[in-house]
Amino acid sequence: MSWPPSPDLLAPLAPWFDQMRRALPWRATNLDAPHPDPYAVLVSELMLQQTQVATVVPYFTRWMDRFPTPRALAETDEDTVHKAWEGLGYYRRARFLKAAAGSIAAEGWPGDLDGLAELPGLGPYSAAAMGAIAFQWATPALDGNAFRVLARLLLIAGDPKVRAAELRTWLAPALEAHGPSRMTQAIMELGATACTPAPACGTCPLADRCGAHRAGRTGDIPPIAKRAKAKESALWLVALEAEGQVLLHPPSAKGLLAGLWRWPALDATALTPQLTAQSPRPIIAWPGWTQVYTHRREAVSPLHIRLDARFKPAGGLRWVLREGLADLPLGRRDQRLRDLLPTPGQTPLSAPDPRALVKACAAPSE
Repeated sequence: MSWPPSPDLLAPLAPWFDQMRRALPWRATNLDAPHPDPYAVLVSELMLQQTQVATVVPYFTRWMDRFPTPRALAETDEDTVHKAWEGLGYYRRARFLKAAAGSIAAEGWPGDLDGLAELPGLGPYSAAAMGAIAFQWATPALDGNAFRVLARLLLIAGDPKVRAAELRTWLAPALEAHGPSRMTQAIMELGATACTPAPACGTCPLADRCGAHRAGRTGDIPPIAKRAKAKESALWLVALEAEGQVLLHPPSAKGLLAGLWRWPALDATALTPQLTAQSPRPIIAWPGWTQVYTHRREAVSPLHIRLDARFKPAGGLRWVLREGLADLPLGRRDQRLRDLLPTPGQTPLSAPDPRALVKACAAPSE
């Protein structure tokens, strides 16, 4: 490793950050002391995983008002926690945060990096960021922004993540020299505002010493990772209503949508549409949409069908009062159908036979 000493190379970053840093509700005013509320740092770190700052800010503010301490969060039921997280996505983060709050409320904050890494939801990066920002430990935190900044600065060809151990060793003296919290957040800030995938080098305080900038290689360093092709599917998202109740899947304990209520979602390729004029009862529909997840895309067609009476649902489905829908935590896809129900829909030209939908959701005959 022949890189220049990190305290010298990164020296301009500290004063730049002191002048340019964004006012974020979880940031401490004094960056030379431990954070006055480590719990606020924990909440922000979990919320910021795979979510942009602008989206997180209002959620963070509401969360801290509602659950101001680890104990307050730990003592709240999961439906309430998921409801507060509703719309933020990746709901397992909410469960991790509640579990971590329970551990902290019972045993206090861990005293070292290994202890932080054992808290639910905190991987190597988040634990190191917590250590630096909350407790002023010289624990280098490397996320996507940091890897991009350092790869360009040090002219690292190839994937910088394979050199993570070297980069942490190199970076630690800069944290000790310029302050762990200040330097950690400065690198994050630089990656988020100037050293973005399409960099604004004219605003970067490190441009004159950046290897990639001087070599004209900011466009190919670091290399863009290839993403796997998203799996595509088509489904009918169905609101079956009878006697003032609607049919839903209750929250499951595991999986992508654990902790959330869901509408029945039926494979569109397995239920052949027919002309709705032939249907035994009215069907209401709205324009469909494409729901995009990390590794899949769903072509969603929303439907609402009113039945004369409830039927015995298949295992895993439950009738719930329609008037209570607003209080249930739902994922974004299912929120969208919930929000469509009070709005005018239209009669589709074709849709699945309601009897087939009911059959798919009903318990087998004994």
